[in-house]
Formats: sequence, C-alpha cells, structure tokens
Amino acid sequence: MSHFLDRLLFFKRPKESFSDGHGVKTFENREWENAYRNRWSHDKIVRSTHGVNCTGSCSWKIYVKSGLVTWETQQTDYPRTRADLPNHEPRGCARGASYSWYLYSANRLKYPMIRGHLLKSWREVRQREQDPVKAWTLLQQNTAAVKNYQSHRGLGGFVRSSWDEVNEIIAAANVYTAKTHGPDRIIGFSPIPAMSMVSYAAGARYLSLIGGTCTSFYDWYCDLPPASPQTWGEQTDVPESADWYNSAYIIAWGSNVPQTRTPDAHFFTEVRYKGTKTVAVTPDYSEVAKLSDMWVHGKQGTDAALGMALGHVVLTEHYVRHQTPYFQDYARRFTDMPMLVRLVKKDGLWVAERQIRASDLPDNLGATNNPEWKTVAIDETNNQLVLPNGSIGTRWGEKGKWNLEEKALSGENTKLRLSLKGHPQQEVVAVGFPYFGNVPHEHFVHTSHGDIVPRDIPAIRLTDSKGEEMLVATVYDLFLANYGVDQGISKLNVALDYDDDVPYTPAWQEKITGIPRAQVIQLAREFSETAALTEGRAMVIVCAGLNHWYHMDMIYRSIINLLVMCGCVGKSGGGWAHYVGQEKLRPQTGWAPLAFGTDWVRPPRQMNGTSFFYAHTNQWRYEKVQVSELLSPLANESDWANTSLIDCNVRAERMGWLPSAPQLNLNPLTIKALADKAGRSVSDYVTSALKQGTISMSCEDPDNPVNWPRNMFIWRSNLLGSSGKGHEYFLKHLLGTQNGVLGKDLGEEGRAKPAEVVWHDKAPEGKLDLLVTLDFRMSTTCLYSDIVLPTATWYEKHDLNTSDMHPFIHPLSAAVDPAWESRTDWEIYKGIAKNFSKLCVGHLGVETDVVLNPIQHDTPSELAQALDVKEWRKGHCEPVAGVTLPSIVSVERDYPNTYARFTSIGPLLEKLGNGGKGINWDTKKELKLLAELNYTVADGAAKGQPRLDTAIDAAEMILSLAPETNGHVAVKAWAALSEFTGRDHSHLAVPREDDQIRYRDVQAQPRKIISSPTWSGIESEHVSYNAGYTNVHELIPWRTLSGRQQLYQDHPWMRAFGEELCVYKPPIDLKTTKPALAQYSDDRKQVELNWITPHQKWGIHSTYTDNLIMLTLSRGGPIVWVSEIDAKKVGIIDNDWVEVYNVNGTLTARAVVSQRIPEGAIFMYHAQEKLVNIPLSEITQKRGGIHNSVTRTVTKPTHMIGGYAQLSYGFNYYGTVGSNRDEFVILRKMNKIEWGNEGDLASRQAKESK
Repeated sequence: MSHFLDRLLFFKRPKESFSDGHGVKTFENREWENAYRNRWSHDKIVRSTHGVNCTGSCSWKIYVKSGLVTWETQQTDYPRTRADLPNHEPRGCARGASYSWYLYSANRLKYPMIRGHLLKSWREVRQREQDPVKAWTLLQQNTAAVKNYQSHRGLGGFVRSSWDEVNEIIAAANVYTAKTHGPDRIIGFSPIPAMSMVSYAAGARYLSLIGGTCTSFYDWYCDLPPASPQTWGEQTDVPESADWYNSAYIIAWGSNVPQTRTPDAHFFTEVRYKGTKTVAVTPDYSEVAKLSDMWVHGKQGTDAALGMALGHVVLTEHYVRHQTPYFQDYARRFTDMPMLVRLVKKDGLWVAERQIRASDLPDNLGATNNPEWKTVAIDETNNQLVLPNGSIGTRWGEKGKWNLEEKALSGENTKLRLSLKGHPQQEVVAVGFPYFGNVPHEHFVHTSHGDIVPRDIPAIRLTDSKGEEMLVATVYDLFLANYGVDQGISKLNVALDYDDDVPYTPAWQEKITGIPRAQVIQLAREFSETAALTEGRAMVIVCAGLNHWYHMDMIYRSIINLLVMCGCVGKSGGGWAHYVGQEKLRPQTGWAPLAFGTDWVRPPRQMNGTSFFYAHTNQWRYEKVQVSELLSPLANESDWANTSLIDCNVRAERMGWLPSAPQLNLNPLTIKALADKAGRSVSDYVTSALKQGTISMSCEDPDNPVNWPRNMFIWRSNLLGSSGKGHEYFLKHLLGTQNGVLGKDLGEEGRAKPAEVVWHDKAPEGKLDLLVTLDFRMSTTCLYSDIVLPTATWYEKHDLNTSDMHPFIHPLSAAVDPAWESRTDWEIYKGIAKNFSKLCVGHLGVETDVVLNPIQHDTPSELAQALDVKEWRKGHCEPVAGVTLPSIVSVERDYPNTYARFTSIGPLLEKLGNGGKGINWDTKKELKLLAELNYTVADGAAKGQPRLDTAIDAAEMILSLAPETNGHVAVKAWAALSEFTGRDHSHLAVPREDDQIRYRDVQAQPRKIISSPTWSGIESEHVSYNAGYTNVHELIPWRTLSGRQQLYQDHPWMRAFGEELCVYKPPIDLKTTKPALAQYSDDRKQVELNWITPHQKWGIHSTYTDNLIMLTLSRGGPIVWVSEIDAKKVGIIDNDWVEVYNVNGTLTARAVVSQRIPEGAIFMYHAQEKLVNIPLSEITQKRGGIHNSVTRTVTKPTHMIGGYAQLSYGFNYYGTVGSNRDEFVILRKMNKIEWGNEGDLASRQAKESK
C-alpha cells in the first residue's frame, strides 16, 4: 500500500536539484525493485541432468532459492575433448530448459493417489479382515468389485491416500499373487536405465528379489534394430557425436539431427567447415534437410531399395570394374565374405543353404572342439580349405584362438579367398535368389520381376564328411550376385548398365522410391570414393524412424552392407551411427547386479516386452497378417502350413529361444514339492511333465486366467501414453476398461485361428488385478492406473546418467528435497519391500522358485542348436533343458528377508565374481571397498554385507564394480578377455588403472569413462569413441557365427523368410482400413494415408508434451501434419479439426497443413497425450485417442530365433520388435466438435453389451 501512496504523492514530494537544475535528487522508496533484483539471486547451484530418453545427457545448473528450484541453465565445465575437436558443450536445448516448470505445476503429483472404487472396496474388506493379505484375497474373490474398479480405469475418480495405506495394499497384492498364482505374474516395465540408473534398478531389484518379471523396453519401443545383433552380435554400439567431426562424408538417413539430437547438432554443422559433405535422406523436408548439401527424398518405407541401389554401384565400381585394395582387404579380414556356403538343389535350381562347418568335412578338418560351429574358407595362396581364427566355435571350450589374426586354427598364416572366380576347379551354376519387390501393395509401387531371380555364380565341389559331393560358393560371390552385379561370368539377370531394369540397379530403385537414378549414382560414388581415399572415414547417421517399419532389418542391413563394403565400420569418423534413445548404459556390468539382484539370487526373470504385450493385450487375436504372406518363394511351405505369428512365438518359447512370462500354467513355487513327491530333480520333473503334457507353457493358452499377468508396476515410463502400440487393445483386454477398438477378432470374422494357442471364444477383458505407476506428473498411464505413487523429479534425487553421444558419466542430484509427499524411486521400492517382508509372515517363507531361462547370447549355451531347427513338441528330438528347452533353474527366495536383501549387497558377487558379455572377473577387492564406503549391515539376514541404504550407496555400487568407472576392474576385465583372444589388451586400461570415480566426483564435474571390453570402442585422448574400433584395431572378433561382420544369415528361419542376404521388401499390408471404410464412411471426403509418428519438437524428447511452455510454442493440443495435396483432396484447411481412424481405433486432432509433408503420408509427432484439448470422437463418442490408438503390434518370426550364435536371446539385445510404421489410416474433417462428458459409464456399458 505504501508503494501505491508514494506513487500518488510523487509530485508533492520535496526535490533537491543539483548541477544547476540539470539533475534532481529524489527521496522515493526503491524497495519495489527488490522483486526484480531477487529474481536472479539464488542460495546455491546444484549440478543435475534430465532423466529423459533423448541421448542428450546434458549437465545443468539448477538454481535454488529458499528451498525451491527457480530456474536452470546449461553447465559449461565439461572436460575438453582434444585440440583438434570442438568441445561437447554447451549442451542442452530449450526443451530441457523448460523442465523446472513441472516441479511446482498443477500437473505435479503431490500425494499417493488411488482409484476411489478400489479404495472403497479395500477399506470394506480391511475392516472385516485384519490380515492385509487375506483382505486382498477376499477382494479378489469378489469378481463384481474387481470388475467395478477395472472398468473405471481412465475415467477419473482418484482420491488421496497415505503412504502407509498404499504400501500395504501393494505389498498385500504382491504376496497374494506370488502365493496364489506365482511371482512370475508380477510384472514390471521401465525403460532406458541409462537415463537414471539407480531409479531403474530400484524397481528391477525389488521385482527380481521376489521372482517378478522385468520386461524389456528397447525392442518394445522399436528402437532395437535386429540388424545390429544379426550382423555384429552387438546391440547398438555407436560412435560418440564428436566422431562426426572426424568424418569426411556424412549421410543423415532418417535422422533429424537438429531436432532429435539438438545438443550434438553443432558437430554436424561444424564438420562442414572442414569440407565434409552432408546428405539428408528423408521423405519430408525436415530440419536436417535444411542443413545438408544434398536432400534425397524418396517414398517413405522404401529405404532398402535405395540402400540396395547404392550397394550395386559400389560393388560394381570398387569390387568388379576396379578392385579397390583397401575395400578388398577389409572385406577379406573383417567380414564373412570369404566363408563357404553349401548349395542345394530345389525344383531344378541351386539354392544357397547354410555356411559349411568343420563338421561337414572329413575328420572335421582337424577340429576337435565345437566343429559344428567353425566356419570354413579357402586360403588364396594354395587353394586349401582352412578354419580361420575367430569363429564362435573358438570362443567356447578353448582359449587363445578367438581372434582375427590372419591365421588358420592350425597356426599357419592365411590370406582368405573372396571369390571362387578363377579357382582351378571353378564351375558356373545358376543360383535362385528370392525377390519381394513384386508384391502388390495399394500404396507402394511394385515391379513385374519374378519371385525367383536366377543368377550365375562360380562354385566348386567338395567331398563332405559322408563321402558325398557338396557344391559350395563363397558369401562374396553370392553377395555380388544378389545385388545383380555383373562379374563377367554370365549375363543372366545381371545389370550391364545402371539404366537396366534389373533388381537392384539405380534405374530399378527409381520406380520404387521415386529418387532420380542420377542422384543415387552420384551419392554412391561420392560416399565410396571418400571412404576409399580416407580408409573408411564415411558415416551414416540413422534414427529409429527407419526401424519402425515391419521389415526394418532389410532397411538397416542395406545401410550396414554399404558401410561394410566401404570399410567404414570400426574406423574413426566412419561407420553406423544409430541414435534412438539413451541406450548406452556405460557402467553396465556394475549396474546389472544391483538392478537384477544377482548379488543374492541368479538368474533373474526377464521377458521381451513385445511378445509379452502382443500376447497379453490380445493383439494376436486380431492378426490378419499371415505367415504365408511373408515366406520366401524358396521356402518349404509345408513347414509353415497353418502357422500364425503367435504360433511362431509359442514355438520359439518352447525351444528356449525366447523367454516366457508367465512361464508355466502352475505356480512355480509349487513345483519343488511336486518334484520331491515324484522323487526327481526339478529340472527332470519339469522336462518330463512338459513332454507328457501334464504341465504346459503359459504362452500356449494366454487367455486362460491361470496364465494372466496379475500385478504390474510401471515407473520412469509413460507406457500407455507413449510407447503402447495398440493402445486401445491395452485398454480393452489388459485393463478391462473403456476403449475404442473398432475391429473384430479372428473368431468374430470366421477366420483361421492359431494352431499352437488355445482359442477362447470370449476374449478376456481385465487381466490385471493391480496396476501401479510411479511418476511425478499425472500422465496418461497414471490416468489408467489403480495406484499412482508420486516420485521425485530429476532435480530431487541422486542418480547416475550416461549417453551414447558423449563419453562422460554425470549425476542427477537432489538440488531440493522431493516436494510435497513425493519420494525417490529408491525410497518408494524400499518402502514396498519393507511392507512385503512384513506381510510375508504366515504366507511365504523360504521358498524354492523354478525359473525358466532362455538360451542366452554370450554364454556357451548359444551353441545349443547348430545346423537344423528341431522341435521336441513335434518329435524331432528330446526335450533337453538348456539345449532344446529353456534352462530350468531352482532359485531359493527368502521372502521375509526381501527388505534385508534389497538394502544390502549379497554374497554371490564375492563367491562367483562379476562380468558381462561372456567374460568374468573377481570382485573381492571392490566389495571390500564398498564395505568401507557404505559400511556394513550390523545384524539380521544380511549381517556383515555392504549396505545399500541410500541411492548414493547404490550409485557407489555401480561405480565400484564397473570397469568403465574403476580402473582396477578395467584392467581385470581386459585380462579376462585376453585369455579368450590370446592377445594382450591391457594397454587399453593400464594408463587409468588407478582411476576410481566416485559419486561426489561426478557431482563436481562430468567424468570421462575408462575403456572397457564391454564396449567395442575405446576412450582415448587420441581417438574419439567409435564402435567396432577394437574389432578392427585389436583384432577382437565380433560375437557372431564367423567372428566377423556377418552378412550372410544362414539360420533356417532366416532362409525361410528370404533374409539370408539383404533384399528389398515393401511395407506389408496390415488390412486395417477397408473394414473401417465399409463400416464408418459417410458422405464426407476421406483419404487413406500412411501413419508416421516421428519424434517431436514440442516436448522433452518423446514424452513430456503437457508442459505449458511446450504447449504454448506448439498449438496447445493434439495435431497431425498433412500435405497440402492430401488436405485439398478432402477439403481440409490449416487448423481444422479432423478424425483419424482404422479398425484399431480413432483419434481427434487439429490439422497442420504443410508443403513439407509428402503426399500419401500423415505425421503425428509423439507423444501427444490424452490430457489436453481432446474432443470426443464422432465414431465412438468417447474421448479421442492418441497416436497409438490407430496402431497394433505385429511381430516378425525372424526376430524370434534363438540358440544360434549371435541370434540368441539377450535382454534388450534380440527379440520381437514393436513396429508400427506400415500402418494406414483414414483421414476426414470433423462435422461436429463436442467437448462434453463421455457419458454415464453404466448406461454406456449396458448399451455396448446389447
């Protein structure tokens, strides 16, 4: 008030002049200025980062005043790179700078929340029953009450509860579920541990200790490229962004670098000042297209056709017309091109079969260890057969020969022969190659070439181990012939000119992609010539958009082939730079024991996410894609008769190729007693019972209530609002609530049903008894949950963070305490574990759990199934655990001491050591260090063990055990690998042997990690991190069948689907628009468009779009981007409300009409949630959906392969992938925009049931 009076009396106040009246001295109060002065004052600055899956991993200054976060700015103290490189900083973007808005916004979750209908029912039974577990039992027995709270999921009705109450409910539900159904029915989903390692580990540790199941995420997100493990036996190891600056030619292929890799985009720009050419390959005129020297824009989804045409030019000009020495030498030493492949006759034509092995030849060619896993080549100097070093057969069972020295296993020096052309015994034979570019598709161009393309190649005859004649060719000759390259042997279906209409010439691809052939020839020549002159300093940056197509591995392999034939992989400034999310969990081997509780019990239960959600959201019941549509024309169709995609998954699980969740149709805690009663070991009992059919695997009957998942935890994720392909199926079948599914299942349409899966005419609706989500905001997933737990934000907890993009590890720090009643993830799961331990008493004690573990990559078990697929269920072989079945392992669980184990480091690390990716080392010194750092447990079940009370304790465990952050461990790890390779690698770690990075160190400044054999690049002051570097420079084999970059995939299932070599496959027809058109069309104009869901600009990576700042910069609600051409077809103008629909569901949004979008496509940047500004759908009269309302997961059989060298399961390494980009939708303008209620639930459900 006084400031107001001062203003009113301003002219009456005394004034004193000076300088002859030129100045006036006033006496007004200036306290009003304090608000402005204090705006930028602060009490402290704390370093933290953003736990978001954007790969930025940026260090931020968090400003705190009076206990509140006021704003954030970029840190600028990253360690320097090198004198010849720009620095990594400043890192950050405007999206990240908007994060602090969440802390004190209305979106912030402040208290534990629970669905009102559930809480009411719980309190009723809890008054009657003092034992919480018995109370939950009573509630679950009341099916009407369960259905009541399930059906209200997503419809509001949350009420505030207390931590004591929600912890009791969760613990009671978990105890009941483990006791009644089995612990494997308790499921957890959380993604990308690298963005906040301790927070991920908190939930995973709790679940693993009680026997719950952790589902993978990388495959489910569709960020996991199967082509990476197929080729390298490694999942997505990539160069750091600074290595872009070392490149002489960069193609950004489907990667919108400035938008999705904002903190690192400066390297992409800066390298152009050195003369590096940059090329953008994108269908839309994206930000990266504006920054590049050339824009190559073809039809979306046809990238493999472009990749094959580029390869055709490179092979023609550098391998045939002129043999570039560097390329030839690289191919000979570092690829499987010299390996021999057996040819067999089929319908009068020779067909490439599998790579021959030592076991195929007389006396195993001298091999005594794993002869079925040792590949064969020819020595160019004497044309003798040799077994080259490095094949996977030398990795296991012997030491010192697993390397890429140019030697045979017998010790002689070798120079492997690439081609059999000119071999003294050469003959020319016609080999058939499958062709898929002729498959008709309404929206994509197809050609008229035949299903099988015969081409002549050189071959020789050998005598096999049975004394019979065997025709063989090299991968190299098959590879060139597959590309249609003329080797001068014959003119049969090869290109004499780039203008020939022969697969895979530039002229051929022009019909498919629309890209001018001249541009393709120019690009291929520039890229390959640069690589030849610089010895591999040419790079392709790719992003997950390419990986979202059903045939993503064909797209990726076409790009990988290009890089391999140009000698770019493993070369600084070159290679495959695949950036999709914050996947590089650098201190992986230190983190894994913490996360999965392997310090106490082994193995943990893990499940590939895509197969889990495909089965348990019942998307398989709506599957219209037939296996017969996908088969190679060279396949034996009878082997795949009456087989559906879910059938393939079941077969894979039975053979131990993929994991299962739940695992068996009975509680795994009851099996030990049954085995004891039968007088047999657990493994023998389960094996026999499976064979006899008295026990079955859950995957064979996923709709039977005994096989349902029952409890689910979601944390650090927005599963239902971001990654949930088939969103409406989640709502209908997994959650049992209101949904927008418009299509009918196979039974309702009278279609053929799966053969391996029990069909129930009535599909279940509502499998989960309890859904618990941890979040700091009310996300879409929270809206559909039963209990929502408020977690700390990224500025309110201690954690660790690493990225693919730079070599530093740095922290999340608690700048302030968690606001309101929120808690950190570590404290939340610690509290649940404490309640669980308490409630176990009288229900669960020390129990024997039986875990079915799939055949794992990087273990000797990956040699399980060498030559043929043999299924015990079909009588091909006996069921043998760990060979033709999953491993069957008994695990002792001390349930009442779950909390004691959660909060301490167990004894197995000292007893068994630690390791990763096939090597192991002793950890006794590190455990002693942790006992000193964290102190030890004073009493109880964990007495004497190092403590894990706090998140910092957990971080110290990670840092102490990992070779990337502990130099002593790094030296031990490299020594362990040297035993396998027979070569000394210690020089890579010895200079930093005494470096030991602590949590407080990274709080002071980001710290560069130490070189580790976990990764294929090195951390050096001379070389930027580049994947494959140690393979090429240290001669460490790739973890594949041949030990080299595996270009020929010879597994029977790969050959059955025509993917032994890379081919072009068009997008598949998911059959989702025609039934919807028939049912919901009216007199309005409509257009069918390809549904594309890229990463956005107006959110923090792919998730946080409900931020007011981001909404303001965008259009304040859901939008779809449409081309001007397509908009004009249906009378849509910019900002019109539109509806997008197909049989999967429907969504409403406003249209952004833009000339940068190609005709035939529609973009909806993800993830725009069901939270802000969404009107009702005209079709369903329910709230409009989200981007995944019109998608459905479709699995691919080749991603289910296991037990076969690099094609073996690993958590987030290999498995089915949740693709969604082949989807088409119908777009039309909305007539009526309604914002009202979705209607009374009871009356709506009654109406729907009629």
